[in-house]
Amino acid sequence: EVQLVESGGGLVQPGGSLRLSCAASGFTFSSAAMSWVRQAPGKGLEWVSSIGSLGRTTDYADSVKGRFTISRDNAKNTLYLEMNSLKPEDTAVYYCVSQYRWVAGKNPPPPGQGTQVTVSS
Repeated sequence: EVQLVESGGGLVQPGGSLRLSCAASGFTFSSAAMSWVRQAPGKGLEWVSSIGSLGRTTDYADSVKGRFTISRDNAKNTLYLEMNSLKPEDTAVYYCVSQYRWVAGKNPPPPGQGTQVTVSS
């Protein structure tokens, strides 16, 4: 059974930073491309960033490019999202998924509970 457990969210002031983690199990993590997606209050799921199985390829939504960094540790079966210069519009529940460039309506919804990120002064 695929399990993805997100953690690391919290309340942070605008301009602050957070590092999210996603612990994976139940599949061969080192062979899987991964993504982060998010859902802001009252909005649909939005793709944020993707990384290839070896970590050599990354991709970002325009809204986070230059501020967020996706990475992975295949030895620890863990995916990360380093978020800097956070803005109030980054407030959302963040999920990890085992697809590259996850697309709402095309790919399965995130299986995990997500981690809440709130950016507010």
